[in-house]
Amino acid sequence: MTSKKNLFAILLSLSLLSSCSGLKVKETKKPDNKITQAEISAARAQALEAAKIAESQDDPSRIIGSSKIHADQPSNHTTKTYFLYGAEHLNLENYYFDIPVVYNAAVKKWINYFLNRGRGFFERYSARAGRYAPILGNILEEHGLPRDLIFLAMAESGFQNKAKSWAKAVGPWQFMPFTGKRFGLHIDWYIDERRDPIKASIAASKYLKILHDEFGSWELAAAGYNAGENKIGRAIKRYKTENFWRLRRGRYLRSETKNYVPKIMALAIIGKNLKSFGFDGIDFHEPLDFEEITIGPATDLYKVAQELDVDFDEIQRLNPEVLRWFSPPNVEKYMLRVPVGRKVAWQNCCAGKELLADNFQKYKVRGSRSKLSDVSRKFKIKDKTVLSWLNGMDKNQRLKRGQVVVLPFKEGQNIKANMYSDLYERPRRSVVRRRKYRSRIKRALRRGKKITNPRVYYTVKKGDSLWTVSRKNGISLDTLIASNYKLIKRRRIRAGDKLAVR
Repeated sequence: MTSKKNLFAILLSLSLLSSCSGLKVKETKKPDNKITQAEISAARAQALEAAKIAESQDDPSRIIGSSKIHADQPSNHTTKTYFLYGAEHLNLENYYFDIPVVYNAAVKKWINYFLNRGRGFFERYSARAGRYAPILGNILEEHGLPRDLIFLAMAESGFQNKAKSWAKAVGPWQFMPFTGKRFGLHIDWYIDERRDPIKASIAASKYLKILHDEFGSWELAAAGYNAGENKIGRAIKRYKTENFWRLRRGRYLRSETKNYVPKIMALAIIGKNLKSFGFDGIDFHEPLDFEEITIGPATDLYKVAQELDVDFDEIQRLNPEVLRWFSPPNVEKYMLRVPVGRKVAWQNCCAGKELLADNFQKYKVRGSRSKLSDVSRKFKIKDKTVLSWLNGMDKNQRLKRGQVVVLPFKEGQNIKANMYSDLYERPRRSVVRRRKYRSRIKRALRRGKKITNPRVYYTVKKGDSLWTVSRKNGISLDTLIASNYKLIKRRRIRAGDKLAVR
């Protein structure tokens, strides 16, 4: 068993070792997208300023954080403005936006949704906007972007920091892991900066700026944010147009992307005309406000909360990027957000005090040929360095029967608690089916014998599957897949497809 003394030595040594398509973006040098501490500090100051401004403003007609454009002098706004034509009959409070907004059948469909079946969603989104929209709007504006892009975040996550899509996009701006890392967001077993509203907003601002520079249109930039810039670039090449509404008519873009831009516009129209649409009674959450304290690596956040006399849930709410019950062990220091007024309490009680996490769960090895990596696999800890850190041994080290292994779970804590939901989550059924389908195709390519000069073709009928087609025509499923791979690798078969069978 790793003693407390040894554990402290491991923590100290680790902390000392750690250190700090069709269209192409025209750039001569790869941009440095790393998020600097200066940017974070500046954004923190903006967050506090945004909180003060939000508290002083009483504008029930719009979601605070969106652009405030004076109808009598729209040209005086800091960025380009757009008038909502075709909706004059609605008698709205705000007709001006700093992103292009139209009033067409697709947008009306989403407006009707949020006014009826999705009304509850809009109310919850708007309530959370009171807490996060002011700082999101400030960060966007600081990067030279339109404030009304907060409605893109609203469409993505409803301003939920812990939001996670079936495709594993995470946070208020729903970054995929690769894209998040591309724009400077750190992701590991201990923290996920995609969930931090400030850091993720800085990253989203950088990404949206690149997309707009590439496509020259906010509609296409938003579509690229949803589908990826390469997908939109290929769509532009295929349909020979840079008009989003024309691209939307074709079959190439997914329905999710086709509906994404109209959804953002509908949220913007309602969000800046709350009284007109009957949402003037929303109880907005208090604006984001906090102070910061410096803590060491692997600090027990339960102990911090206890010392500060605040709920652990409040520490989690202010620090959504922290995934576990202790601060990251692989950093020299960590800036922890605490409620306003608690920084002085920390300096008085705990400055310089070590509150290291030490009450970890233990596991007794049952097998005689186990390795530390086997224990990691058993508890679904994909990052093998976690147990290496806790136990001071190599991940491939052999373990003896009865040997005790320290686990990163807190004593008395259910290992299937929400804090570890990422370890035990299951993919959607559609994702599982897609994986099985791809696996089956790969197996068929290895085993199947391709028909080199096909003479007989079978026309797929409604209700057919690859299995039924193979049985009807007396050939093996592997041969059918291998002989028609060009079609099958792109999508599942449809009625009317012609498959080589002889």
